Amino acid sequence: MSTLRKYVAPLLVIAALYAGWGQFAGDRGIPAGSDTGSDQLVSAYQEQRSGVQLVGEGVVVRILPDDNDGRRHQRFILRLDSGRTLLVAHNIDLAPRIPALQKGDTVAFNGVYEWNENGGVIHWTHHDPAGQHQPGWLRHDGRTFQ
Repeated sequence: MSTLRKYVAPLLVIAALYAGWGQFAGDRGIPAGSDTGSDQLVSAYQEQRSGVQLVGEGVVVRILPDDNDGRRHQRFILRLDSGRTLLVAHNIDLAPRIPALQKGDTVAFNGVYEWNENGGVIHWTHHDPAGQHQPGWLRHDGRTFQ
């Protein structure tokens, strides 16, 4: 990766998030003025951190086959307003699948961010049967899946 790309990409993420993150509040079931995790997303990506609980939203750009190795996961890729992509790995052994999900659909999420070079992964988008983890969720077409 060139030095210029190494520094410009994170700066673009910061600018886009600060400019557009406010649209997640209010009309998506997130209380207006609440912390949507934009600061955590920016720092988690820049610092290559994982294990950060985040709330956000994106548009489905690709639907992947389910991961059936171990616990089953519905997988799809979201494009965020920043232009970054984010893999969603939604455990369908613990939470309902999003039915009829299509490319171009908007999905809001609350889950745990894990960094990778491709933009990261959101998982724990469901309840925790053991009650030891903050519950997450996905929202699509007016329905919450957790």
